[in-house]
Amino acid sequence: MSGLDVWVDGVGLWSSQLADFAALREVLAGRPPQPPPRRPAAATLPANERRRAPESVLLAVEVAGQAVAMSGQDAAGVACVFASSHGDQAITDYMCATLAQVPTELSPIRFHNSVHNAAVGYWTIATGCHAPSTAIAAQRASFGAGLLEAASQVCSEQRPVLLVCSDYLGNGPLLEVTACTQPFGCALLLMPTRSPRSLARLRLTLTTTAASSTLDEPLASWRQANPSATALPLLARLAQGDGSCHIAAAAQLGLQIDMESVA
Repeated sequence: MSGLDVWVDGVGLWSSQLADFAALREVLAGRPPQPPPRRPAAATLPANERRRAPESVLLAVEVAGQAVAMSGQDAAGVACVFASSHGDQAITDYMCATLAQVPTELSPIRFHNSVHNAAVGYWTIATGCHAPSTAIAAQRASFGAGLLEAASQVCSEQRPVLLVCSDYLGNGPLLEVTACTQPFGCALLLMPTRSPRSLARLRLTLTTTAASSTLDEPLASWRQANPSATALPLLARLAQGDGSCHIAAAAQLGLQIDMESVA
């Protein structure tokens, strides 16, 4: 595969330690960031939708809103790719337990929120977006697979694409399988050409070698605690303004990312 060139115009980030992309820059500079609120604000959603949306949706919508706001794009016209390794683990645990014990008491609303594309549904309805939307899952390679899909759409369609990758913390017996112990979500607004808001150009090349990028603490432990945090090597390069990294895009495929910062 020849390289795909895309420009990053917006970045969103939220975790139990980081409220946004600026907070990551503070950490990398050796300064303690302001702690995030207890829950993602997800201000893009109307108040009634925020009340009934699960935590996984609030997380995805929060980082999506941050990236779009930074880019200056109109969310209504931006195609989007939402990726997640496990979807909503709390609701999955609830559904499995309810079906095993009292199946007639299964909540239709919670079932509605259990589907893997729930977050992208909330986002597109809230923003009035009629552009194409995609939901992707590729286990711990979900961020890389989503980035490859989003970049492919940017280059083939010559249009902006929003990439969102997020996982909330695990719950119940699922936690023993997923080992997802803290929430993490990120978003990138990708463009086909440079704009006044561009932060960097990314060249993506698909490889057959395993992901190999390393991280210093605390980023290394954060990456282990959530599969969506496999994005951290790239986010760290974007925050620092230079460098390359290599992340997983599938079980046997990697994605080499070479970055050229905007001077």
